[in-house]
Amino acid sequence: MSKRCYYEVLGCQKGAGVAELKASYRKLAMECHPDRNPGDHTAEVKFKEISEAYDVLKDDQKRAAYDRFGHAAFENGMGGRGPSGFDFASSFTDVFDDLFGEFMGGRRARRQNRGGDLRYNLEVTLEESFKGRNAQIKVPTAVACETCGGTGSEPGHKPEQCTTCSGIGKVRAQQGFFTIERTCPGCRGTGRVIKHPCKPCKGSGHIQKERTLSVDIPAGVEEGTRIRLSGEGQAGMNGGPAGDLYIFVSVRAHEMFNREGHDLYCRAPVSFVTASLGGAIDVPTLDGGKAKVTIPEGTQTGRQFRMRGKGMPVLRGGGLHGDLYVEVAVETPVKLNKKQKELLKEFEKLNEAGCHPETEGWLKKAKSFFGSETRN
Repeated sequence: MSKRCYYEVLGCQKGAGVAELKASYRKLAMECHPDRNPGDHTAEVKFKEISEAYDVLKDDQKRAAYDRFGHAAFENGMGGRGPSGFDFASSFTDVFDDLFGEFMGGRRARRQNRGGDLRYNLEVTLEESFKGRNAQIKVPTAVACETCGGTGSEPGHKPEQCTTCSGIGKVRAQQGFFTIERTCPGCRGTGRVIKHPCKPCKGSGHIQKERTLSVDIPAGVEEGTRIRLSGEGQAGMNGGPAGDLYIFVSVRAHEMFNREGHDLYCRAPVSFVTASLGGAIDVPTLDGGKAKVTIPEGTQTGRQFRMRGKGMPVLRGGGLHGDLYVEVAVETPVKLNKKQKELLKEFEKLNEAGCHPETEGWLKKAKSFFGSETRN
């Protein structure tokens, strides 16, 4: 069976340019690809046919020979393998590179690796969380070597192209119909070999250095708040972008206030007399001021008083604040002198029904409980 004209196979005129040949091949290859036509022998044969045609016509020397001698140019040792010896797997790999390499960033380009991200743990006080602050932090990280400019080669020398992979960064091994591609062992995928390594960085192109960074901690940050500094992480490889630095904020426990979300809680002891007769106490606030809490007559331990807007600022909340809850703890006096004890005993004798409602209610329940136990 005679072979069809390669131009006819690709559907192009004899004087077609490389761009037209490539576009035609791309369209036909997509239609006849074996993966899109599983089990279709005709499609597989046609795919090989158009791949063979494109392999010849995309090469200037092969095309010139074909235009002059036709298919005979590749028979009897005239310039390559005959039709029956067409290296389909190798040809298809090269064609794939030509057509789709641009969508993959260029298979022959040096791989640019993004630098790693870094984490920094920063502890702030509750006051700093309330007001916000500017923190100066020191971060140990890998930065581009100043001596070699990140190339890894000592001054006056440049990295050389790897001879094992010809600068591709990968090597191919053919196994039957398939071509296996793996990272080049000579250059570890970089496509370059450093024969004169820079001494300060030992050829890596990076050195460990402690950097001082300025970080703005916004008012209202909470435990676990994460702040991202773009491009402040590890330096990239082969000119790749640097990673990011993530600052994780923790808030130190406070001796007076407990925080829950945007609200603050404070426990304030009051004297027995103030709780009984009523009065007022001053409670400090995180803004440096103080809030007056009015204690009504007969206040019991555990009662909470809400101070609106005296809590933590809402992160990026436009000036909004939570509330401050003051919980009263009535303090029992200790170390009483003789006179004080006598006055308390006299006070106890003057007590009337209703002076201690919680005590009276509890005793009533206890009496009822013990009475039911006796009957049983």
